[in-house]
Amino acid sequence: MPEGVEIEIYRVGAEAALDREITSIETPDSWFLKGGATPEAVRDALVGEHFVAARRRGKLLILDGADDGVRLGLRFGMTGRLIVDDEASIDYLEYSSQRNEAEWDRFVIHFADGGDLRIRDPRRLGGVSLDPDEEALGVDAFVIKPRQLREQVLVGDTALKARLLDQKRVAGIGNLIADETLWRAKIDPARPAGSLDDREAGRLLRQLRKVLADFTRDGGSHTGRLQDQRVRGGRCPICKADLDRREIGGRTTFSCPRHQPVSG
Repeated sequence: MPEGVEIEIYRVGAEAALDREITSIETPDSWFLKGGATPEAVRDALVGEHFVAARRRGKLLILDGADDGVRLGLRFGMTGRLIVDDEASIDYLEYSSQRNEAEWDRFVIHFADGGDLRIRDPRRLGGVSLDPDEEALGVDAFVIKPRQLREQVLVGDTALKARLLDQKRVAGIGNLIADETLWRAKIDPARPAGSLDDREAGRLLRQLRKVLADFTRDGGSHTGRLQDQRVRGGRCPICKADLDRREIGGRTTFSCPRHQPVSG
């Protein structure tokens, strides 16, 4: 967290920062600047500028400046929130503190009208960069097509969930989206990615699209049907079987042994 769904919600919230003159930048935590960016370089690039577009690719939020080539990349790690004019796009993040402390502000843009945009991140796992490498990311999960899914994700012997979490193959899927999608699609997360037949691949893509739409509508990746049972001793919301708890792709994974059989 945040996953692609949260960043899409942030993207909508960031539209309130468009077409407003930037007068100053605060970088109280220079460690939060990534990709070689310095406080001086960020100020030189942005002060006097205004943003004309807010875009997203996977978990990366991009703000485009009016001058050609000026792009600001915002990443939010596990606990980062976007706040524009004191309004948070999302109040609740699954793995973040529910306190709201100004001392956690890592990056702030001030506008001529008195408002601001800030990233508030308790654990400092996000970051800000100039001219982020968007092409290092795979196709965005919200727009991936069947052929792209087959060619980029459903290949090889790597566990399917690990493939879904690989941002270089498909961008925007995190742990909660992956578990909910695979549970709804009735596919075991440890299956070799290349083992799915066309019927299973179609079901996976349909459920991914449905999960992304549902989570965006409901306010975040923590709103899934499986979510409350993603704990030790959790049970499948459908059949009440004890959920399997495993580590796959370096992430704690929950699945139903009845609805997500290993053999497919």
